[in-house]
Amino acid sequence: MTDSGSSPDRDRTDRAEDDLLAAVADDGADTPGPDPLDGVWDVVVVGAGPAGSSAAYAAAVQGRRVLLLDKAEHPRYKTCGGGIIGPSRDSLPPDFKLPLQDRIHAVTFALTGKWSRTRRSERMLFGLVNRDEFDLRLVQAAEQAGAVLVTGVTVTGVEQKGGDTRTVTVTTADGRAVTARAVVGADGSASRVGRHVGVTFDQIDLGLEAEIPVPEAVSRAWAGRIHLDWGPLPGSYGWVFPKTDSGTLTVGVISARGDGERTKQYLADYIGQLGLAGFPAAIESGHLTRCRAEDSPLSRGRVLVAGDAAGLLEPWTREGISYALRSGRLAGEWAVKVAEASGAADVRRQALNYAFAIKAGLGVEMRAGKVMLGAFERRPYLFHAAVCLVNPAWRAFARTTQGHTTFAQVMRDYRAARRLASMAAR
Repeated sequence: MTDSGSSPDRDRTDRAEDDLLAAVADDGADTPGPDPLDGVWDVVVVGAGPAGSSAAYAAAVQGRRVLLLDKAEHPRYKTCGGGIIGPSRDSLPPDFKLPLQDRIHAVTFALTGKWSRTRRSERMLFGLVNRDEFDLRLVQAAEQAGAVLVTGVTVTGVEQKGGDTRTVTVTTADGRAVTARAVVGADGSASRVGRHVGVTFDQIDLGLEAEIPVPEAVSRAWAGRIHLDWGPLPGSYGWVFPKTDSGTLTVGVISARGDGERTKQYLADYIGQLGLAGFPAAIESGHLTRCRAEDSPLSRGRVLVAGDAAGLLEPWTREGISYALRSGRLAGEWAVKVAEASGAADVRRQALNYAFAIKAGLGVEMRAGKVMLGAFERRPYLFHAAVCLVNPAWRAFARTTQGHTTFAQVMRDYRAARRLASMAAR
């Protein structure tokens, strides 16, 4: 018969083994693991929004060692209407699945809450997403391509030495230093990296937004349709973007910075006009959008900037997702070339090529957008009448959102568009 009891000697042996295991565990807990930021990275991307994730993806798919840094954990809320127009869709990684909340086929236009008209399209105009879901999937695509994501890291500066130095140092708030052969700044419109590059802006706007949960009947009434209101302040407009799957309406307004109280009142009035004042907002937020000056730099040494950090967005509509995706992809591709550059002259050449690629595409579109905004600020009613009553103007609007044309191409190819802009600017 086996004795199931314990002897004093056995108890002492068991306690000794337990003490040994505990000591090993404590020793392992006190020994720090390797710092994920260590080593020399081919490309370091600062900011994991659409521009940063696109840059990290573009560099990682080329087999380079890529580090993607962000101060926030994903998913996280982002103030944004979440409209995915044609150029955004066409710039996504292959096999990327859009987490669409709604598919838009109709637009109701209004002029300061009056003279409403709804225009419809058989083909989808664009899709709507929640930015937390969309940004998370972009980050995951970059990771799947091989990029290393580290969150909870706040970048405080960038250091480059003169001469033919082959690396850049990115400094963090906790005192660490990250070494890279090339850096992409995609850390938003208040970018620390953009400050290092010397980005300047000639247009700053204030956007205010409310996420309003609504009953299912209200949500379904908005399904497939957005609302655009040409606002009472110069260059202002408001929007309702339905996030039907999650039962919320994103309601926002934007206007030039400098009159925050009137912009705030515009949002309150707009919500009231829409009959939504009785539904409390779950989130109320605001942000500044910044458009780059024409001569603003896009690089400095081995550092490139993209997206909001570079001031790249559409000046009239202030649409930024497509600009972030497109500039981020280009920044990632050219960052690889900068990382491989053999000397200072080669670095300058590759950085200039990146700037040329941005200016030849997005820069042309931004110039047309500035013309449109200038005219819209003076004569918003002409734009309202055109898009509501003139079929070619509506078709141009629809084709632009679908990605078949751009404002720059419309201005170039259609004399009526040039005449409208000229009349409005008088």
